[in-house]
Amino acid sequence: MSSPAGSDTTTTTPPTQWNPRSLQDLRLQLDQWATEAGFQQVGVTDIDLSQHGERLQQWLKQGYHGEMSYMADHDDMRWRPDKLHPGSIRAISVRMDYLAPGVELIDVLNDPQRAYVSRYALGRDYHKLMRKRLTQLGKRIQQAAEPMGFRAFVDSAPVLERALATNAGLGWLGKNTMLINRQAGSYFFLGEILTDLPLPVDAAYDKDHCGRCQSCLDICPTQAFVGPHVLDARRCISYLTIELDGPIPEPLRARIGNRIFGCDDCQIGCPWNRFSQTSTETDFTPRHQLDKATLLELFQWDEATFLKKTEGMPIRRTGYRNWMRNIAVGLGNAPASLDVQAALQQRLGTLDALLDEHIEWAIKRQRSV
Repeated sequence: MSSPAGSDTTTTTPPTQWNPRSLQDLRLQLDQWATEAGFQQVGVTDIDLSQHGERLQQWLKQGYHGEMSYMADHDDMRWRPDKLHPGSIRAISVRMDYLAPGVELIDVLNDPQRAYVSRYALGRDYHKLMRKRLTQLGKRIQQAAEPMGFRAFVDSAPVLERALATNAGLGWLGKNTMLINRQAGSYFFLGEILTDLPLPVDAAYDKDHCGRCQSCLDICPTQAFVGPHVLDARRCISYLTIELDGPIPEPLRARIGNRIFGCDDCQIGCPWNRFSQTSTETDFTPRHQLDKATLLELFQWDEATFLKKTEGMPIRRTGYRNWMRNIAVGLGNAPASLDVQAALQQRLGTLDALLDEHIEWAIKRQRSV
């Protein structure tokens, strides 16, 4: 997801000659430094993403990005990292586990009265945490290898992070388009450092361990996958509840269930996530018991409460109106209840026509059960 270029860290240096042995030693040291910074894995790759760029262009031509116009912006900058940070010849790719200990997944999805928030979004905004760590890591390398220029990214600016991670050996792109690691599943964040330092590159991950399995495709509630490795975002619950700024298409509302911010189903259905690791980062611990909250509890929040409780969290991205829209859909999918119907009725006319439309749909659903 895009953010202003100024939010990333940039330093530049003139070109110089490097001793290959010194660079090899530095690459070995990088593993330790990355671990000390809180990352679970690090890899280095060159910046050739031409094949990934071709696939992205085909995806965009099909309109699968929906209203995410930023995906089509910046011309070829997404697959030309040297345009994003001039002088770059390497990308350092890292991953960080985010699943907090004890957080339930399936139990919450199976309880239609509870609200399901994608598990990456329950704690502190990962952008800030990881960008700070990456910047610190970049400066540590810089101290040992001056002169060196670098720029750190975390799901920000036009970067094909999963492509870089694959090329850096961190895993393969699964049929659900997520990066998957044999020892860690897919519940992790990715981040990158673009640099002019000619570090030795790691072997790309060129194996695909999905085989004939298509659990991720079959489990998708809205059948958002056109086929293996191809997602139509316009049907994806993460897109519908986070990116879409408008009415959720009525045919898809019932399929959303109790998912009010994002969706993890295609990861939950992946067999490789039995190897996923819980995070040691306390900042990813759920806030305000949002991993256990009911739909009715959250529907009582006014805008001031929403802004206060989601401060510094990824959930803030969706905005209050769409947050309420999503919960209204969840309540429409909940078991018939006089309490739910009364709460929906009380919210009518309190915000705008968009919310009212979804509330009216939810009331109709409640009364038809």
